[in-house]
Amino acid sequence: MVRVKGWTRHCVTAFALAIVLMPTFASAQENNDGSPVGSIFKRVVLDPTTYAPAAIAYDATMRDWNTSQPFFRNGYFERNERFTLSGLPNDRPVSYDAGRRRILSDAFVTVEMSLINNVSSQVFERVLIDRYPNKRTLVRTLGWIERSAFASLMAYHLSAQHYRQATANQAQALQMGFK
Repeated sequence: MVRVKGWTRHCVTAFALAIVLMPTFASAQENNDGSPVGSIFKRVVLDPTTYAPAAIAYDATMRDWNTSQPFFRNGYFERNERFTLSGLPNDRPVSYDAGRRRILSDAFVTVEMSLINNVSSQVFERVLIDRYPNKRTLVRTLGWIERSAFASLMAYHLSAQHYRQATANQAQALQMGFK
């Protein structure tokens, strides 16, 4: 999982909030979306691309974690250093609950990253629509494409290897007779 350092994440979040709270440019035509902050908030909260990458990554990582448990019960070590007691690869794994908490924590970080992307995308859309009110559909379409592409790439990056590993774990456990 790609991690954003704490201070960097806080700076980006503060920047995104500052942009949201800035008054948007006045347009020649009246905008019927309501307040800029309320409109942006509603669009981000109701947008599935805000949550999908975290849900997919959580599912993939939990499948990997769950299918690894039979191996751990039979004395095998964990290769991923994030899930070992020492923090080094190929060591004893953390408890099931500790692993689950780490996976859930990763999901919240993923939601934060999606929120930052979606808020900035919605702010940018709002500014463009205010500036080019006759291009509203084009701006909304391009925004949806950007958010969908970001969510798809993020979900793939965070989940593909875990799904592959879970499938391999299941096949190997079946071959070895683990339950």
